[in-house]
Amino acid sequence: MAKKAVKRGATGIDKHHQRILKELDDVAQENALRILRGGTAKSLGLRLTEVKPKFLTAQMKLLPRHLNYNGRVNGGIIMAFADLVGAIGSSLHRPAGWRGGTLESKTNFFTSGFGPHIAGVCVPLHIGRTTSVWQTTVQNSEGRTIAIVTQTQMALPGKPGAEQ
Repeated sequence: MAKKAVKRGATGIDKHHQRILKELDDVAQENALRILRGGTAKSLGLRLTEVKPKFLTAQMKLLPRHLNYNGRVNGGIIMAFADLVGAIGSSLHRPAGWRGGTLESKTNFFTSGFGPHIAGVCVPLHIGRTTSVWQTTVQNSEGRTIAIVTQTQMALPGKPGAEQ
């Protein structure tokens, strides 16, 4: 059996995410870790709570920097949170060495976000060879839906010799 990509004490990844990702295959783990190590995931404080190939959940603790002047979650923060969760979902289906990104994103806002955290549930609507479509339902800490984000993710072969 091949060693898993997530190892105890892996640089830049906490033990929580090591545990959450350990059931994935090596390629899916490394693809997800690449996103989690990025500046946006760290800046937002994204915390995955469940990861399966076709189902992800995540939370984000709300800090003053995430709020607008009314004390509600800034819409761009909600969109960035959902984009990251969809990107991780998409990355789980890319071959080794492939890279990806968001081609299109659509957000419907239903109410303002507030509370100690927001949470997201992300599922695929389509998974193809070069594109996938993911829907993330974002809720406040009371479980009320504040937004639904649908995004198209692309998958492209990596450039030879380039870090993905």
